[in-house]
Amino acid sequence: MKILHILRSEPDEVVKNLIKASSEGNEAQQFELYKEDVDYDTLFELVFEHDKVVCWW
Repeated sequence: MKILHILRSEPDEVVKNLIKASSEGNEAQQFELYKEDVDYDTLFELVFEHDKVVCWW
């Protein structure tokens, strides 16, 4: 399964561990909204390329 993790803020250790655990055995990618110059066109494409999308605040 392809999982996309969308991060609104920089993850702390707890979130990093949760992402790692939930991604185990799957193909996972992270998209960081908290960085400058976010490419929303790429995000739009990634959402439809993945089977599951998880948003982290």
